[in-house]
Amino acid sequence: MLIHVHVGPTPHGDERGPYAHCEAAIRVIESSGLEYEVGALGTTVQGPADRLWPLMRELHEAVLASGAEQNMTHVRILEAQDDRFEASMSDLAARITH
Repeated sequence: MLIHVHVGPTPHGDERGPYAHCEAAIRVIESSGLEYEVGALGTTVQGPADRLWPLMRELHEAVLASGAEQNMTHVRILEAQDDRFEASMSDLAARITH
């Protein structure tokens, strides 16, 4: 399963920096041990569904716990019923031609 997640805290940051709340979410992802890639507009995480569903909740709550007044988390999910069709970050990236 792949998820692409974007957190939208209000305010965006605080005295620790403009991305302090987003960085709190990324720390949760880092500590999960799952494969991930941080991008300019969100983070993609790869792993089993039973790990990713709770992770989405944890990172959403981490933004609020870091001091954001509110947070809107946007998630896109790619999951297949059959492992033969399951995509990985590296499979999808290999399909891109420049």
